[in-house]
Amino acid sequence: MRAKLLIFASAIGMLGWGAVLPYQYAYAADTRGWGALVAAGASSLFSIGALVAAPIAGRLSDRFNPVLVAVIAQLIGAAGVGALAFVDSPGFFLAGMLFFGLGLAAAVPAKQVLALQWSTSDDRRKVFAYKFTGESLGMAAGAFLAGQIVDLGRPDGLDVGFAMAAAGFVLSSAIIALAGRGAVVPSEFAVAAVADGRPVTGTVGAIEAATGAIAAVDVRAAKRDRSVVRAILRTPALRWTAIVTVTLALGFYAQFESGLPAYGLTVLGVDASAIGIAAAVNCIVIVALQVLVVKLTAKRSAPSLLMVVGMIWVVSWLALLAAQFAPGIATALFVTTYGVFAIGETIYSPVLNPLTAQLAPKGMVGQTLGTIGALQTAFSAAGPLVAGVLLGAGLADVFLGMHLAVSVVAVFAAWRVKRAMEAMPVPAASERVDPPTAPVPLH
Repeated sequence: MRAKLLIFASAIGMLGWGAVLPYQYAYAADTRGWGALVAAGASSLFSIGALVAAPIAGRLSDRFNPVLVAVIAQLIGAAGVGALAFVDSPGFFLAGMLFFGLGLAAAVPAKQVLALQWSTSDDRRKVFAYKFTGESLGMAAGAFLAGQIVDLGRPDGLDVGFAMAAAGFVLSSAIIALAGRGAVVPSEFAVAAVADGRPVTGTVGAIEAATGAIAAVDVRAAKRDRSVVRAILRTPALRWTAIVTVTLALGFYAQFESGLPAYGLTVLGVDASAIGIAAAVNCIVIVALQVLVVKLTAKRSAPSLLMVVGMIWVVSWLALLAAQFAPGIATALFVTTYGVFAIGETIYSPVLNPLTAQLAPKGMVGQTLGTIGALQTAFSAAGPLVAGVLLGAGLADVFLGMHLAVSVVAVFAAWRVKRAMEAMPVPAASERVDPPTAPVPLH
């Protein structure tokens, strides 16, 4: 029940993304007359807020109750975005967007930790899949509802979007707080606390029931080296997982909102309405296929599935390249490609975060999720800039070739994750730390 409430809360919390972000650029630049620099700066500050907040929130989620972290983060985001309805100067608008990004991103690693704690190994992929689907629906619902009532011809025309975003954060926080009442940490998550509380020798290991993969970590090394960045770099499987995360983000997510639409409009010559249709197709495919894909891939190893995602990215970029040479069906290929990307998303979303958490050093799950999430955000934020420079210079082939190459690197990195996990030692029974018989209460 807690996991279901978390999924519902996550969906509501994403209303603000859809209600504000698609419209804020035109609102700041044109409606308020602050110019393109302020509008672009608002997007950048939103991303900077996300980049700063995610690793900090991840660390806090390891040390304190993640319910509290998620609730406070979203309330900060609610204050930031809600205040935008009352600002009349570009400086305050930029500050509000910064806090909007801080709140939205800081809640992410906390909710990921809660998804891990409030699920079992048998249903973890399903919980993450439903959570991703719910968030996608929340974004789409926010964009649709705001699109019906936002009026960018008036200075207060986006106030309803700001109010919707703030209300979504507040309601989401209330649901998470309700779900977290009386919650306890499952025994599989209590291993780290016990291991850190007494002398441990050897390796602590556990077998992921859903995939059969081995998660092993040297507790003594983790205690000596508390830097999550160093921990990621010194763990081959985790290092390659970070590379997979970054490359898969660059291969699609970094271009979803700007680069791909710009390519479609300026290079393929598709109608503006096709952009909306493509985004709708992407969401529909995710909703329609997510449950089926989870069932079909339940027993497949996470690295193998990430290799498939990279291959889907490769096929999608090849289709976009082919669309240049088939103008008669360019629009159909463009829209179809969004659907193909969505198939990869249905595999990617329930696999990546559980894999990262599985490989994270004990006691550093939230920090690891937050740090890798920040890497993804940082590289994704650079995507629109790269697309603007290349497409503005007429280098569409370079734009396509670069993303095709990045997708190939993602396939290779996922293969290296698989090899690294196969090389992990299987701890002997005498070396394993048995979890306590009773769950450990949250902080």
